[in-house]
Amino acid sequence: MKTRLLLCIAALLVGCSTSKQETQPTASLLPVDWDAKVAADKVMAGLIKVTGPEVKGAHDSHLAIVGDRAYVISEVNDRQASENAGWPFIYTSLSIVDLRNERLLDVMTVARSEQSFANETLPVGACFVPRVKQVGPQTLRCWFASEQPGKRQSQTYYRDLDLRTMTFEPEIHRMKLKTSDGTFELQPKPLHDDAAKQGFKRKPVDAGLYLFDNFKEFDGQTYIAINNYLGAQEALCTINTAADTLTIVGHFNGPGEPALTEPSVNRLPDGTWLAISRKENGDRNYWFSESKDGKTWTTGGEKDFVKNGAASKPTFDKFNGIYYLGWQERTTIAKVSRSVFNIDVSTDGKHWERKYRFETTKSFQYPTFVESNGQVWLCVTQGDTDPSRKERIMFGRLE
Repeated sequence: MKTRLLLCIAALLVGCSTSKQETQPTASLLPVDWDAKVAADKVMAGLIKVTGPEVKGAHDSHLAIVGDRAYVISEVNDRQASENAGWPFIYTSLSIVDLRNERLLDVMTVARSEQSFANETLPVGACFVPRVKQVGPQTLRCWFASEQPGKRQSQTYYRDLDLRTMTFEPEIHRMKLKTSDGTFELQPKPLHDDAAKQGFKRKPVDAGLYLFDNFKEFDGQTYIAINNYLGAQEALCTINTAADTLTIVGHFNGPGEPALTEPSVNRLPDGTWLAISRKENGDRNYWFSESKDGKTWTTGGEKDFVKNGAASKPTFDKFNGIYYLGWQERTTIAKVSRSVFNIDVSTDGKHWERKYRFETTKSFQYPTFVESNGQVWLCVTQGDTDPSRKERIMFGRLE
């Protein structure tokens, strides 16, 4: 009896010791004297403008790295600062940067309203929220949404750039979406129909559907999170090897209220999917949802490691074995909107440290980060005088 009692006590002590070990924070990723603002200031000092001199409004850029060049795609216009899906004069441009000397080489127009291609003429409407990815040894694919809210269903197209000749193919192509009902053109209606079958209650809209997150690779498959901004819809998708069709893996729309949009998704070391989303109402702090398989998601909620967030695009990437979580803070500098942006780092997605704190009256909004050969590059929206600060796209090296 005495022996058994001693064994039980020993077991309890081991359990307590294990519990304490599990709650201990992971080793710090940053030096004890690390200054996140100083680090961010150094990054901003090295940024270069990559939109053309004629551009007055620019936003929502994305980039791809191929060899010693960066390809930065963005929505721009030559009339006024800021952006709006209802402005048909917004077009999509592609900037090419030489990484060896971080010099802008060229700016090319991808597509604009009513432009005629060999196989189709675009209707009136903004060419909005573009994305870019290398899809073959010599092929760079540029996606954009053509939309005219309240007039028609928006449609996502793509156009390919031949990297050998640096010329665009003469055709454009309609991106597809595969749902539980079949394969459709990538438009808001089939996305909404599929979500409604699973209980989504919000009303359908005819515009606002975009490829949104970075393209990410897991187990040999490419994933991307998409959203309908106007309809507050989100979904995790795979993209096929031909890069012309998205397949819905799972919807994660939260509880219906608050309205969630503009997600970024990653997978944690234990295989759990974690999504961070922009929140459009309430305190507007960021919302997190989780999934074991990418199909069924938790209703979710806020996390303790992100507080005082603002309604703006988040980022959630993994570079060189470390997670980078980027989010806009509601705090402002000189009352400028989106003038504070944080980047926190972690090895497990649970314990986070502040690596960068961007503070600027030029704003630091809607960044994209891409790693290549151990270096991380970025593009971001900034401006000087317009209240939106959506005037140009800047490019540079994060680290």
